[in-house]
Amino acid sequence: MTFAALPSFCQDPKEPRFVQDPYPAYDRMRALGSLVYWQDYALPCTTSFAATNAVLRDRRFGRVPLDPPKIAPHLAPFYAIEAHSMLELEPPRHTRLRGLVLRAFTSRRIAALAPEIDALAHDLIDRLPKGEFDLLAQFAQPLPVIIIARLLGVPESMAPELLRWSNAMVGMYQAGRTRAMEDAASQAATEFAGFLRGYIDQRRTQPADDLITHLIAAEDDGQTLSTDEMIATCILLLNAGHEATVHSLGLAVKTLLDHGLWPTPITEALVEECLRFDPALHLFTRWAYDDIDVMGVTVPRGAQIACLLGAANRCPKYWDDANAFKPARVPKAHSGFGAGLHFCLGAPLARLELLRALSVLSARLPRLRLAAPPRLADIYHFHGLARLIVTQDTPSP
Repeated sequence: MTFAALPSFCQDPKEPRFVQDPYPAYDRMRALGSLVYWQDYALPCTTSFAATNAVLRDRRFGRVPLDPPKIAPHLAPFYAIEAHSMLELEPPRHTRLRGLVLRAFTSRRIAALAPEIDALAHDLIDRLPKGEFDLLAQFAQPLPVIIIARLLGVPESMAPELLRWSNAMVGMYQAGRTRAMEDAASQAATEFAGFLRGYIDQRRTQPADDLITHLIAAEDDGQTLSTDEMIATCILLLNAGHEATVHSLGLAVKTLLDHGLWPTPITEALVEECLRFDPALHLFTRWAYDDIDVMGVTVPRGAQIACLLGAANRCPKYWDDANAFKPARVPKAHSGFGAGLHFCLGAPLARLELLRALSVLSARLPRLRLAAPPRLADIYHFHGLARLIVTQDTPSP
């Protein structure tokens, strides 16, 4: 089949029913084939796990377009950060950056955060009000941003500012973004980069046991990270890691409450099933660097393709009873963190935060229940709650 002959599908990503539950639309898309042309995005999209995995793992697809678009002047500060972000780079520069960052962002360093995550989760629970409250705002949002602040070595008092900058910058990836959102993202990028530049300069003369100091010290065959690369890496770790963890944590609690599974033992298998069943990122794009066959369809050189991670995670050819939530499901590879060269660098931290935070929540708040219908936010291609109003009170008879 040629690229131009793909079956076509129309679905406004901002349509309220889709925002609240995109999975029926994914099922309809997948029924048309493993590759479908999504009219609203003007992009071919993978809908099956096999097609999504194939594109993500194929080195002939990348994040950098062959013909880079012109950047509008008002977006220059935002894209000045992106120019040094490993998420937007390909080898050999991506290889060098990721290798250097992994020398600082080690599995041992991440695993050592477990007691801190537990203590912070207990502290946040101790501060929860009586009656109804928004678990997203008072637990799921502050926990990962405080952990990232501590990891970077940034003052914890900066957490609200980091959250504001992060929210503004990720708005650049949302469907239907406006000029106001673009201006806010560029302003946040300018402020965030300025803060980090000063902080990195300080750490060069006053090293500490934090990630920024270790990024400064990271070296491979005489190569180190430039200041601009360190700034972009810190921003990526916050924006990608924080955003995904907030949404994943909120969605996991919602899923367990929706299915009457609260409280429940929190296992690694349950965490993986939460990440599969309702992931925080639903669409991720690639550019074709050659004419590439994907499931019998030729994607021409220079074309952009979207991988529908949310659809891949519910693919019935890969998962038994794909639309069912099964906490005891034997874990296997899913698309929640992507795959291949750009597999999420922060996945181990996100998994640890989910495991520890959910464990503490389940143990401390066994009577937790929904106090209002959960509402998903209009933030596609991200997927997460706008609010999660819960209570610990026993319902009246």
